[in-house]
Amino acid sequence: MPPETAALATVVALALLFAYTNGFHDAANSIATAITTRALAPRVAVVMAAVMNLVGAFLGEGVARTIGANIITPLPGGHGLVVLSAALVGAIVWNMFTWYRGIPASASQALVGGMVGAALASASSVDWSGVVRDFVVPMALSPLAGGLLGYLLMLAILWTFRRASPSRVGRKFRIAQSVSAAAMALGNGLQDAQKTMGVVVLALVTTGYQSGYEVPHWVVLAAAVAMSLGTATGGWRIMRTLGRRVIHLDPARGFAAEATVSVVTYATSFIWQVPISSTHTITAAIIGVGATRRLSAVRWGVAGDIVSIWLLTVPGSAAVAAAVYLLYQAFPLTQAVLGP
Repeated sequence: MPPETAALATVVALALLFAYTNGFHDAANSIATAITTRALAPRVAVVMAAVMNLVGAFLGEGVARTIGANIITPLPGGHGLVVLSAALVGAIVWNMFTWYRGIPASASQALVGGMVGAALASASSVDWSGVVRDFVVPMALSPLAGGLLGYLLMLAILWTFRRASPSRVGRKFRIAQSVSAAAMALGNGLQDAQKTMGVVVLALVTTGYQSGYEVPHWVVLAAAVAMSLGTATGGWRIMRTLGRRVIHLDPARGFAAEATVSVVTYATSFIWQVPISSTHTITAAIIGVGATRRLSAVRWGVAGDIVSIWLLTVPGSAAVAAAVYLLYQAFPLTQAVLGP
């Protein structure tokens, strides 16, 4: 097998491994609240999330094109594949680190951080205007939108059902949560599987296998299956943090948080076609709906730990990816790919 072909296969394999780690990270996002409030049994919730992730991956390509075209421009040929390989390793390492610690972190941030870190280490081009416009701004605004909309939706629910029996309301919202959790899992697949697709397409463009940023059907299928398999393995450490440690959720608040994230996810995927972090958005929405009870109901120490990881994700994954790229230089296979 020619070295460049082997390098392309490596990038595709790493991209699918990233999608797998993204899946078990984000399984927590879409089903933690439904499991915590007992709207869904754990096994049922995991299967539902895996299926909806799979379906969601086939519903759009806009975010994939944004990731592929607007973040970095690797050097052509084999050198670009080495850059993308290092970027993916950086993102995967960060995903595994935060999963081990049981802290919800953004796989999207880890991926873009890895791409930027590897690009800077290799003297590849970084599209800073695209990074700010299509990554920094959506990543900053989506949690704010999630927290605010979650708070307002929960206030509307409290006012609407102010005279209803709490036990009856709880039963109804457990049923409603089955729908909102499925909608959120669908949005998860729509957003996050596309990020893997974008990297694979960028690798194909870099090596000249295709000229545009359209996503081939086999890439969609592979990314969807990899992410769904990851979701099917769970992500129980992160679920405990989101579902129990930030705030105690009841079915109404779980529904409000999931519905909020679904709205934000669909809007950013279909209208603006930019990547967001479902992890950030659901965490902010949980804090927002919890604040309607009282501010002290939110465990701000846990929330602070989560925010600290958010702030460290991009520089952390970038540093790992840059280090991996520099280590690659000593590998004989890498030298064969890079050429003289």
